Amino acid sequence: MNKKDIANIRKQFKPDNDLLKITDIFNVYILKESSEIYHAQNQPFEMLEQEQQELFMNNFKKVLTGQVDQRLFELKFQRDIERSSQLILHQGLLSSDTQEWNEQMLLIVEKMLQEKEYEMDIVVTFIRGEYLKPMKPRNDEAEESERDAVYSHSFILCSINKTQDPKKELLFDYVEKEFKYNIVVDPIINLNAPLKGFLFPCFTDNAADVNHILYSAGKEKELDFEFIENVLNAQDVITAEEDKFVFEEVVKDVTGNQLNTSTLANVYEEINRVIEENEDEEEPPKLGHKEVERVLKMSGLEEVNPEKVEAAFHKVTDDGKYELKANNIMPKYNSKSIKIDTKVAKISVSPEDLRYVKQVNYGGKRCILIEVEEDTVIEGFTMIPESLTSERTTS
Repeated sequence: MNKKDIANIRKQFKPDNDLLKITDIFNVYILKESSEIYHAQNQPFEMLEQEQQELFMNNFKKVLTGQVDQRLFELKFQRDIERSSQLILHQGLLSSDTQEWNEQMLLIVEKMLQEKEYEMDIVVTFIRGEYLKPMKPRNDEAEESERDAVYSHSFILCSINKTQDPKKELLFDYVEKEFKYNIVVDPIINLNAPLKGFLFPCFTDNAADVNHILYSAGKEKELDFEFIENVLNAQDVITAEEDKFVFEEVVKDVTGNQLNTSTLANVYEEINRVIEENEDEEEPPKLGHKEVERVLKMSGLEEVNPEKVEAAFHKVTDDGKYELKANNIMPKYNSKSIKIDTKVAKISVSPEDLRYVKQVNYGGKRCILIEVEEDTVIEGFTMIPESLTSERTTS
């Protein structure tokens, strides 16, 4: 699933939306001490009170929120796994019997309990439903509405949430005119910060892809690899951080770690061009060793050759066919996403403005030179220009 597919289903999670129908919600409460199921309850989602529906809708949206390959990951299921979660979820998706669906979801919960012991009580919530994606009309003069023809997507979404103790509060009773200690023993389910979750199946080109599952990490770049492997039975995931590391090491190896800011700015400009040219494609663009060689050459590194880049890929990844997702290795192009940390200052620039930053030698010292078009103002004071060729005075 690309970011557009994810955004499209995420925005459907709102009350009274005729493009989304959630049929069932199944909540499972797990105790931390025994790692046992304390209570499990299935309800028709429409039977929940409006306020409850809104709480859960917000929770489900949070599961589907985040950057692809940083918090959201499309994972491929492993093959030949006994009691595969892919089969369990698929059977649950196809089942028309509520009790059978509950039993399938409990099999997923059992895998979770075998995988780890939680430090707090947790609640695992499953929903199943259908969302409709309107097809575009054939032309602007078409009489039928966009919603007369739709893609239908059945899905299961899981959200795993922690519980927390209620706050101890002092209340004032207006009637009795006295202060009272508020005693609440019921744990609070924190729906604002899911620990993790998943969506099954993925959707590619408006079709269900039951060979992949969308995994949601609780926090960006903090993946639960045991959950991915042992509960979801999915293959290893390549994160944006790993792709970025591979790209940096390959470029360092090819250039001998000798790269100036102008060339690096050209590299980012070329990668950004590749991303923009493929913006409407279902699959994000990928860069193998041939594409990286072309990017480096287009950026002004003429001495680069195919053998050198391929050897660098082998050295860093042990796989000459490794492909990098362009979006993973590209800082946000139009924002100040590049951080330059020095002993005396921290500077933030965008990739497109990196060409205006240079490292130079001045007075026997390494300095950062920033080209600006306007006067520099520091704490309200406008700075006067200084000549780089002037002698530095010493006391």
